[in-house]
Amino acid sequence: MKRLTGGIVPLGAAFVAFLFGAVMILALGASPFDGLSAMIDGAFGTGDRVAATAVRATPLLLVGAGITIAFRASVINIGGEGQIIAGALLSTAVALGIPNTPKILLVPIVILAGLVGGGIWGAIPGVLKAYASVNEILSTIMLNIVAIQLMNYLLRGPMIDPVEVGTSRIPQTQRLTDNASLPTLISGTRLHLGVPIAILAAIAVYIILFRTPFGFRLRAVGHNPDAARAAGISVERNIVSALGLSGALSGLAGVILVFGSESLRLVTDGGSAGFTGSAGFNGIVAALFGGLHPLWTIPSSFLFGSLLTGATELQRELQIPNALAIALNGLIVLFVVSSDKVRGWLDRRLDNSMSKRVERSST
Repeated sequence: MKRLTGGIVPLGAAFVAFLFGAVMILALGASPFDGLSAMIDGAFGTGDRVAATAVRATPLLLVGAGITIAFRASVINIGGEGQIIAGALLSTAVALGIPNTPKILLVPIVILAGLVGGGIWGAIPGVLKAYASVNEILSTIMLNIVAIQLMNYLLRGPMIDPVEVGTSRIPQTQRLTDNASLPTLISGTRLHLGVPIAILAAIAVYIILFRTPFGFRLRAVGHNPDAARAAGISVERNIVSALGLSGALSGLAGVILVFGSESLRLVTDGGSAGFTGSAGFNGIVAALFGGLHPLWTIPSSFLFGSLLTGATELQRELQIPNALAIALNGLIVLFVVSSDKVRGWLDRRLDNSMSKRVERSST
């Protein structure tokens, strides 16, 4: 029964958030029903739109799955944006350095490079947390800013497209080799290999967390670090590992954003959102809505991916600002986080009800 309430309560919270969204649409002089129809059509109206929704959900899923790893070790990773950028930068540098490598080798190499880049960027706050007691929330946020400035420097200098030198100087790399592009799974759509990779990664996270000794140790550290240390488990090592693995998955999201894009290049507008699309933050939302469980993060990410793609059609059909989707995301976060208290209250009521039934049966 508790598992049922654990799923119903977040859905109820999302429904309330959508009601508030309907009120905002009404305030803008449009019909909520037309808005809902436009969003559904924009996200699922055609096969290409379904593919676009899946592609949009992919980085959210990877970041969200990484967040669940950090959560199990009782650390908070707000550095998804920076870790996405770090993975993208390293994988792009590798692709630029060995462009003639055969596709069957280059695609796994750039994926590995992205995992390493994001993993390093995630492990840095892990080391600071474990060995210097630096608050990981502050360090991960600060490293987001460092990653943005590093990207701006590289894309305006050492990694800039040679065509842009002396002209408009758009901060972007040259078009990368087709040998590194992620294969398209369905011809005529944007659906590429990154989508099943992300789903398999989330499943792998579940297996690691709940079916391996490493996952047990990591969860033990998150549950009670003092008891874990008394049992001979290295708390510091597991904190670094949790944030490193979390960052690695975000780095993989960076690889997919670059090598699964139509332009096949790393480009920015000077901020992180110009490249990441705020996937580092939206992934946190998806993880929260999925109850910080890697498997539930899969449908949650696709839900938020559909919101983002559907918002484009909503804006076009009803002439409503795209910021409405951002506001709707914020409302969902607010209500889902607040629903934890409702879930706790329901769990206590269920426990009391069960205990009373046991007492009656025993008498």
